[in-house]
Amino acid sequence: MVSSKSFSTSVELQSTENINNNGPTERRSANYKPNIWDFEFIQNLKNDHKDEVYLRKVTDLKGKVRHLMDHMMDDNNKGPLTLLELIDDIQRLGLRYIFEKEIQVKLDYLKEKNINMNESLHTTALYFRLLRQNGFNISQDVFKVFKGAHADFSSDLSQDIKGLLSLYEASYLSTEGEGILDEAKAFATKHLKDMNNKIDDKNLNQLVNHALKLPLNIRMVRLEAKWYIDFYSERNDTNQSLLELAKLDYNKVQAAYQTDLINLSRWWKNLGLSKKMPFSRDRVVENFLLVAGMLSDPNYNYCREIITKVCLLITAIDDFYDVYATLDEAKLFTDAVERWDVNAMEQLPDYMRLCYLALFNTINEVAYDTLKEQDVNILPCLRKMWVDLCKSYFDEAKWFHTKYEPTLDEYLKKSWVSVAGPIVLGHTYFSLRPRITKESLDYLENDPDLIHWPSMILRLVDDMGTSTAELERGDNLKSIQCYMRDKDVSEDVAREYIRHLTDEAWKKLNAALWNNNCPLQQALAQSALNCARSGETVYQDGDGFGVPDHETKGRVLSMFVDGIPIMD
Repeated sequence: MVSSKSFSTSVELQSTENINNNGPTERRSANYKPNIWDFEFIQNLKNDHKDEVYLRKVTDLKGKVRHLMDHMMDDNNKGPLTLLELIDDIQRLGLRYIFEKEIQVKLDYLKEKNINMNESLHTTALYFRLLRQNGFNISQDVFKVFKGAHADFSSDLSQDIKGLLSLYEASYLSTEGEGILDEAKAFATKHLKDMNNKIDDKNLNQLVNHALKLPLNIRMVRLEAKWYIDFYSERNDTNQSLLELAKLDYNKVQAAYQTDLINLSRWWKNLGLSKKMPFSRDRVVENFLLVAGMLSDPNYNYCREIITKVCLLITAIDDFYDVYATLDEAKLFTDAVERWDVNAMEQLPDYMRLCYLALFNTINEVAYDTLKEQDVNILPCLRKMWVDLCKSYFDEAKWFHTKYEPTLDEYLKKSWVSVAGPIVLGHTYFSLRPRITKESLDYLENDPDLIHWPSMILRLVDDMGTSTAELERGDNLKSIQCYMRDKDVSEDVAREYIRHLTDEAWKKLNAALWNNNCPLQQALAQSALNCARSGETVYQDGDGFGVPDHETKGRVLSMFVDGIPIMD
């Protein structure tokens, strides 16, 4: 899932025996930072929120929140905005997966009744965002009423902080060609930045600050839930039943993640790859952070297990293609993956053999589970994904060894695959255990938008977070440097352009999320969205994967270690 390569020191060369024992081979070493998470620390993770007493309390609180949703509009003094704000709170507190059906019913009711939502910019923008977030079709034209005589957003709105914030968040659910939403984003961003940290309302100022750092639609769900629980608890209008449910649920979900992480940490240690390949990044916890961000529903434990194993294998394989292997060795591994034959590992150098066998056994087991459950052989599809990934790694290794400098177009054609988004999302689809059809298998073979665009986002944000460190060790050019070279522009200009490409990729992903004609949509849409969100979050402040300290360490502690205190 990740292909970022950051270093604690400059590149070193090591001498080892080559595959034919013809003398020492010069090898590069990236000096990756060591694993910061002790095995025993992970094995001792525990919170008590799976106990029966907590589960009974959660059930009772769910009933209270459902009752609140059902009767929110009974009071004649409360219009639809009150219900919309409740739904927004539920979603931001991380409870959408519990109340998904109820949310759909309420939004469908509001849409079918054609209730007027133009009483304020805040109401319209919140309604628009909630509908799009939940898969409803709604036109950007709802914002035309707020445009002035010159077809610009009315200057009267520039002091409507709450409305601007809602407009800003809504604008991040746009698709290609939606000019009104593009204007809305520019208008809201400008005025929110002008007022940032000058807002008298403490809570509103905090929300604006938070949104300008990273918009809601591209934040990781569970990390946002933890932040919003703290924020919601300080509000004057806090509903205590909803807050208590959010806290209990956060701890319950964390307990599920802890169980997953304990099992995966043990699997990784028993596999022995970190000892066999000491040059590679040892990143069980960081990989699991990305996977839990993508598959946040606590019931997805089987899928999280499979995808974390896949990501750990990807990290190991990426590192020997990128740093340690000679070009001849990289070719041998690529050929072995293409053969998909256990005997092929006999042709590999010693350090690759265990990795190849681990890959062979792990992926065959995924195919076996599906064959047993659905009588469908997905192994050819899985094999093709791994062949495509290894070929992209090999092509990039050839670029490095021949000192070839690709154009941006050449680079992106390879690198959206080498970032490993397609292989992760492909395996995610099968591991979610949908009903697999020939149509869905054919669709997977043809670069579907639901896989292409989150992968492209992952590639671009990875490059923006890691390219400086990668170039310091003499690695291949990344998208930023390719554009600088193509257009003879500064790094700042190139970064601005790559951010523009990222924003355009988000528009295309948004369109793919709402394409009901895609046979993968129902099973994969939320995971595809969360894949892109995970990338945006992890690379927001630099290389949050290759250098797993500071922000990444805090995210790990928040999601997997530090529970929320519950008052008895």
